[in-house]
Amino acid sequence: MLLLAQHLFNGVVIGTSYALIAMGLTMIFGVMNIANFAHGEFYMLGGFLAFYLVSFAGLNYFLSLLLAVLLVMGLAVALQRGIFRQLRDKPLMTTALVTIGLSIFLEHLALLLWGPQPQNIPNPFATRPMNLFGVYTTRLYLFAMATTAALIVAGHLTIRKTRMGKAMRATFQNKEAAALVGIGIDRVYTFAFTFGAGLAAASGAVLGGFIPVEPSMGGAATLKAFVVVILGGMGSFAGSILGGLLLGLAESLGAGYLSSGYKDAIGFFAVTVVLLFRPEGLFRQG
Repeated sequence: MLLLAQHLFNGVVIGTSYALIAMGLTMIFGVMNIANFAHGEFYMLGGFLAFYLVSFAGLNYFLSLLLAVLLVMGLAVALQRGIFRQLRDKPLMTTALVTIGLSIFLEHLALLLWGPQPQNIPNPFATRPMNLFGVYTTRLYLFAMATTAALIVAGHLTIRKTRMGKAMRATFQNKEAAALVGIGIDRVYTFAFTFGAGLAAASGAVLGGFIPVEPSMGGAATLKAFVVVILGGMGSFAGSILGGLLLGLAESLGAGYLSSGYKDAIGFFAVTVVLLFRPEGLFRQG
């Protein structure tokens, strides 16, 4: 039972990060109707910028995490106005090719600037393991889980309770009708894209303390995010949260009881099963 509890805890830690990345991807897809294959690069840049600010600029760890997210959000604003605004109402193939090209560009830019060597973000937490009711963890793991969980709750409340969140949901349901009642579509698109990028960057910055940061990590994050979005249901914000947790738990249990070599295959097997029996995903849009 203690081994099972350990696997469940590890699954929740990584599952909350999957949920955070997928929530941002769902926000962009649901509002803008763009499948952003460069979304994982925001996750990668969040980690790299946090590493640079801590290691080379000598800034405080927590301040560096915040600044890394803000810098990625600033980049997202520029990309939204310079590239993604032009993709509005374009065919899916066009948007896919453009975002794949952007993903390749950002990955190689990171490779040029920082090199291929994986790096862990230095952090102030003690490395000595903690025993919580038989489950072993570290303060960094607890900080990562608490931070990602808090951001998930904040994102959910933003979507459900704020005026901008209501405007986003209205735009998602019917863009033309939303424009007719005075909702600024450009402003909604910019907010959705920037906020979604910020969630992905926050995940990369927080997890960079124990998951090595390297230029190609964005591609894997994008694939995992799409797996979660398909599991939860395209356009479902609640589905992206629960789908992320389910994927994290499935990977942790699979790696623990089968083999770590099957960890990445588990998500794609789950997507295949879901698409066969429930093509719309586990949860409805909304």
